[in-house]
Amino acid sequence: MNIGLGSKRKTILLIDSDSLARAALRNALEAASFTVGEAANHAEGERTIVRIKPDAVLADLLMETMDASGMIACKLKRSGVDIPFYVVSTAVDALVGAVDLRDLGISGVFLKPVDSAVVIQTLKTRLEIP
Repeated sequence: MNIGLGSKRKTILLIDSDSLARAALRNALEAASFTVGEAANHAEGERTIVRIKPDAVLADLLMETMDASGMIACKLKRSGVDIPFYVVSTAVDALVGAVDLRDLGISGVFLKPVDSAVVIQTLKTRLEIP
């Protein structure tokens, strides 16, 4: 449970069907003073984005379909929601260069298993957290 920091606390949404991967990343993010929301699939993730209005999203690429994360990122971009959207995947090599991630609204890609220190530093930089 995160207490304190008030409006300075940033919320990150994790979308991943792997509960162990979500738990590991959630623990690291909470230890770094982020508030964390979770979703087990992309449909739940879309509903959760509307409900919690996260400051950034980290989503597993290969959950239901190959392009589900891209579809969520595109929907966010089209709706005018401007938040960082990162893909977490084991298929980074196949993804990078195959499509223009910026056209999909994707801010970047992290390779599974993620290095939580890199994820945290990236989020802090992108969200302008000292």
